[in-house]
Amino acid sequence: MKAKAFDKKFDDNEDISQYLDVSKAKRPQQEQKRVNVDFPLWMIRELDKEAKRLGVPRQSIIKVWVAERLEKTS
Repeated sequence: MKAKAFDKKFDDNEDISQYLDVSKAKRPQQEQKRVNVDFPLWMIRELDKEAKRLGVPRQSIIKVWVAERLEKTS
């Protein structure tokens, strides 16, 4: 398919997913790296309580809160 035809389908809000190869797609600035952080037990309890209230894993709470703090400092 030529780029012009692809662009037209996209601009016309047609489903173009069948024309994409996402097997090697990467999200810029979204690479993951594992880190270990030690928290006091009281923090773990509070994190778990909030995670349970929201129905998400503890790790999600930590990621969101750290991201929010980093956005404020940028």
